[in-house]
Amino acid sequence: MLIKYKKAYEKFAMGLLSFMPEEKDIKKLQNTMKEYEINDNMQLYLWKDEEIIGAIGIDLSFSDVIIIKHISVNPSFRQQGIGKTMIKEIQELFPNKEIKPNENTVSFFEKCENIKEVE
Repeated sequence: MLIKYKKAYEKFAMGLLSFMPEEKDIKKLQNTMKEYEINDNMQLYLWKDEEIIGAIGIDLSFSDVIIIKHISVNPSFRQQGIGKTMIKEIQELFPNKEIKPNENTVSFFEKCENIKEVE
């Protein structure tokens, strides 16, 4: 189930985002978290099954496009379709917007068969 990020989930979110290569540096990771907390166009969602095991961060700055800025799944739960499911649920939340990756998520998009348009 996709849940919207709250400050109470900060440690979970930081842990998940730190799996992304560009978020390994703690200062960069802290800045990313701050951006999700203060910028209304930036939204972070967490994937919760019995525990929080995934994160997806989106940029809503554009009127007709959602940019997936971050996507991360706990390594113990990878290869189960959780990343694809998070993208599908974002699409359901914003049905009138096209979903596109940024430079950090494009390689994941290329692996997903259900994502048709990648720039």
